[in-house]
Amino acid sequence: MPVKNRLAELHEEITAWRRDLHAHPELLYETHRTSAFVAEQLKAFGCDEVVTGIGRTGVVGVIRGRKDTQGRVIGLRADMDALPIVEETGLPYASQNPGAMHACGHDGHTAMLLGAAKYIAETRNFDGTAVVIFQPAEEGGAGGKAMCDDGVMERFGIQEVYGMHNWPGIEVGTFAIRPGPFFASADHFQIELEGKGGHAAKPHETIDTTLMASHLVVALQSIVSRNANPVEQIVVSITSFETSSTAFNVIPQKVVLKGTIRTLKPELRDLGEKRLKEITEGTSATFGGQAKVKYYRNYPVMVNWAEQTDFAAAVAASVAGECREAPLIMGGEDFSFMLEERPGAYILVGNGDTAMVHHAEYNFSDEAIPAGCSWWAEIVEQRMPVG
Repeated sequence: MPVKNRLAELHEEITAWRRDLHAHPELLYETHRTSAFVAEQLKAFGCDEVVTGIGRTGVVGVIRGRKDTQGRVIGLRADMDALPIVEETGLPYASQNPGAMHACGHDGHTAMLLGAAKYIAETRNFDGTAVVIFQPAEEGGAGGKAMCDDGVMERFGIQEVYGMHNWPGIEVGTFAIRPGPFFASADHFQIELEGKGGHAAKPHETIDTTLMASHLVVALQSIVSRNANPVEQIVVSITSFETSSTAFNVIPQKVVLKGTIRTLKPELRDLGEKRLKEITEGTSATFGGQAKVKYYRNYPVMVNWAEQTDFAAAVAASVAGECREAPLIMGGEDFSFMLEERPGAYILVGNGDTAMVHHAEYNFSDEAIPAGCSWWAEIVEQRMPVG
């Protein structure tokens, strides 16, 4: 694999960073140790500027090239936060923080961008400015939006932005990407149903919320099967069913349902929210109950820009020999907020035959590090070449 020689030399050091981060996972915006580690490393690399506290606990490093004749500024983004999962890998560097785990590979993303930053700061073989962005709270906290709201793009003059995610099932160190919609919007909802509780032996004296909720769970799937165009992607998942009583002989007064809707088009996102509310109100009324719906619009569809996607794919091919077409992914990704503000692209780097992300036995493959670091470094050097 034609990775950069210097980054191959740094492989062991970057792996040590990654495993240290893996052992000390932090959730959402509470990435205090991770952020401090990142800032310390960036300062040691000799970055021209290191700024903390953007998007609460985000860190930004600025590296100026040996020339700046055109004023080009490229942003590179990695996420830092972990997931609330109990790790089951048995690794010697497994999580030391109970209930938290780097189960999505953000430890690897952070370490790879640090490796690229070290190389870029050493060589400065480009004409312009590279801005490395380390973001908290990707896992449901919209840290990308928080950094954008704090003006990260304007403050550092970023003109284009690029991101990367590891992906199990793709050969280690190879790449995959697609233009246009790539990751789905990720909304969630809570439905509170209220009826009339009572004794399970006298259902006729109650308004049975469990029956009401059961019908609603089934009815909501009609959004996918009967409201959306069959050739378009939409997912409706009920992920939690909680009753106000756990007794075997009580019909509960209340039931709370929670779930998520994922789509790849804004109009489908609108349809999903509209029909969820209509079906919920209609179903609860049919059974004589009441319903309250709370709907939360979280991450928008992540859309890769065409020109930047072609460029990112060409860079990946120069590193790995080829770049494949990635599948559509119904998971959410808050890099979408950055791509709404600036042109850019998001790519997948292979993690090999491992457990899938968000699994208690997942582990980032350290063998992907040289390729990932090289891709980020080449993005800077090829997009802002020294004439």
